[in-house]
Amino acid sequence: MTQSRSVPVPEGLDGMRLDAAISRLFGLSRTAAADLVGAGLASLDGQVSIKSERVTAGAVLEVDLPEPAREARPDPVPVDGLVVVHEDADLIVVDKPVGVAAHPSPGWEGPTVIGGLTAAGHRVSTSGAEERQGIVHRLDVGTSGLMVVAKSERAYTVLKDAFRERTVDKRYHALVQGHPDPLSGTVDAPIDRHPSSAYRFAVVAGGRESVTHYETIEAFRHATLIEVHLETGRTHQIRVHMSALRHPCVGDVTYGADPTLSKKLKLERQWLHAVRLSFAHPDDGSWVSFESSYPADLQYALDRVAEADGGRL
Repeated sequence: MTQSRSVPVPEGLDGMRLDAAISRLFGLSRTAAADLVGAGLASLDGQVSIKSERVTAGAVLEVDLPEPAREARPDPVPVDGLVVVHEDADLIVVDKPVGVAAHPSPGWEGPTVIGGLTAAGHRVSTSGAEERQGIVHRLDVGTSGLMVVAKSERAYTVLKDAFRERTVDKRYHALVQGHPDPLSGTVDAPIDRHPSSAYRFAVVAGGRESVTHYETIEAFRHATLIEVHLETGRTHQIRVHMSALRHPCVGDVTYGADPTLSKKLKLERQWLHAVRLSFAHPDDGSWVSFESSYPADLQYALDRVAEADGGRL
C-alpha cells in the first residue's frame, strides 16, 4: 500500500538532488528515497524524474510513499560495559563501549544504549521518535565514549536545542596515521554520503557544513595523538575529515587506514574515543563536564605505538 503526497519544493531545498530532497522532506533514508525514485514513484511538475535531477524551489513534488510498517520494538537487553557516569532527575551520562549503537535502527540487531538503560531499570524521556526516545546525539557503533541521554521531557528539548545551537563542548581523542601538517588546525569541508558507497561518507561539494578543529597532543614515530573539537556533528565527521587530510584514524580501514598497522596493534575499529562532554545543565544552566578514560583496546594500541617510538613496530 502507498500514500500519495504532493508538496511544493521549499526555498531551502532549491538545487538539491531529488533523492536528497525527498529524504529531507519525508524523513526517509537516502537509500530509501533513491529506491523510491528508481521505481518511478516520484515526479516533479508531473514529470517522472531520476534521482540525480536537481529540484527547483516552487516545483510540485509528487511522491507515492509506502505505508509505514509497524515493527515491534526490540525487548530491552542488558549491555556489558555500558557505564552510567552520572544520573539525576533530568539526564543520564553514559560511557558507551565499542560495538553498541545509540538506539535501534533497521538492520541493526546488536546492543543499544537505550536498550541497555531500559533493561537496567532507568527511565528515559518519551520525546523523539519511538526507537530513539531520549537520544539527543549519537556516537558511531565503532566509537566509544561519553553520551548524554535525556530523562525528562524538558531536558530532551533543552539538550536538543543545545546540540543544534552548538553550545555543547564535545572533545574526542584520535590516534591518526602519520603527522598532520600543521600540527593544529581546522578542517572546514562539507560532508555528504559517498557518491559510490551507501555506508560511507565523504567530503562532497554541496554537502552539509562540517567543521572540525584538531590539536596535537603527542607525536610518535608512526602516528599522532590528537584532540578534536567538533563544531558540527555529522555522521563519521572526524573519520571523514582526517581521511581527507590523508591522516586517517589508526584502525579505520573503511576510511583508508593501513590494515597491516591495524593488525599489529590488534585494533578491530578506529582509534577514536569521546573523552569529554560539557554542557549547560537543563535544570539550572550550571556548566557540567564529564570525562572518560581510554578503553583497553585503545590503550593497548597507544602503548604499542609509544613503545615503538624509537624503532619499528
